[in-house]
Amino acid sequence: MIETRAPGKLFIAGEYAVVEPGEPAVLVAVDRYLTVRLVPSDDVGKVHSSEYGKAPVLWTRAEGEDADSGAVSIVIEHQPYDYVLSAITVMERLRAERGLPARYFDLHISSELDDSSGRKFGLGSSAAVTVAVIAALDAFYGTGLGRTDRYRMALLATIEVAPNASGGDLAASTFGGWIRYTAPDRARLRADLARLSVTDTLDSPGWEPFSVRALPEPPALRLLVGWTGSPASTERLVGGVRPRSGGRRAGAGAEEPSAQGIAYADFVAASRESVDSLVESLAAPDGGRTPELVRRHRRLLQGLGISSGIAIETDELRLLCNTAEEHGAAGKPSGAGGGDCGIVLAPVTAPQAELLAAWEATGIRRLDLAVHPAVPAALAPQEAAADA
Repeated sequence: MIETRAPGKLFIAGEYAVVEPGEPAVLVAVDRYLTVRLVPSDDVGKVHSSEYGKAPVLWTRAEGEDADSGAVSIVIEHQPYDYVLSAITVMERLRAERGLPARYFDLHISSELDDSSGRKFGLGSSAAVTVAVIAALDAFYGTGLGRTDRYRMALLATIEVAPNASGGDLAASTFGGWIRYTAPDRARLRADLARLSVTDTLDSPGWEPFSVRALPEPPALRLLVGWTGSPASTERLVGGVRPRSGGRRAGAGAEEPSAQGIAYADFVAASRESVDSLVESLAAPDGGRTPELVRRHRRLLQGLGISSGIAIETDELRLLCNTAEEHGAAGKPSGAGGGDCGIVLAPVTAPQAELLAAWEATGIRRLDLAVHPAVPAALAPQEAAADA
């Protein structure tokens, strides 16, 4: 049996803008995990997960297909095409390209990234399962992928399902710790994958805007996470704020956008400036301007929500963030908003017990999370990831 696991993630800043190639975001991996157990099988593969109900998803190779050729497709029974099957498909293509014999296997998936009723916490379960499945199949087939190529394979699988996905959650689940991330050109990568081998796509120039960089954990600040109990669709929300024709949404400039809308292009530029300032501030012994910058990023998201008509900051998230500010901390929605989680960075001097009691009194659930540490030697301190 092969067992792999991947941590969940939280966005600290840069959500929405990060979907544009080369635009930065700060994320952190957290110590709740999705686990994949792989067991070899004969004739047919199965995927067992509570996400699919009691019956497993069955998959096989297309009838008449040369299992060891490069023309690999997956036939799905019982369930729609999703991230797990996409990860299997892209790894099957790589296996065939490398001349490795085809084998069947069962995957058993369990998750700590949702509650007992199955509601998601917004910790990136789709990314975590993709990362864990890629890692399991890498070990099973012996493809010898380095950590950066496992991230790349996970992104190739993901954009076949969700073409606009930034991949930031995949990077956090792959590399761990606090990271600064910029996305590659996924449209080009998807086009490359349709016409090239997986091997050639892994070396495509479309990766050039991608970067991932390890960041220090701020010693003078506590990371607190609150859950509103309202899961949200990231893909729907992100699709709702991006201009459909590449134009600018009507709105004011990026200064003080909390009371008015902000044009999408202005939002992206302001987000870049805010994230880069945050990266510098996180390294300061006292946390520097970090709380101020988190509040500013919250205002940017409010402005984007106003101009797009999308409820990025729901009433519950607004209460979560306002309560944090009333107790000397800084809070904002994490990720696409619309429900799910809010993050708070609180100075060690802030009255944490009072803040948490106020959350509890208003129905906000604290998630007891810590940072999943960065993989040793997986990230260089500069703007590049080294294989580990």
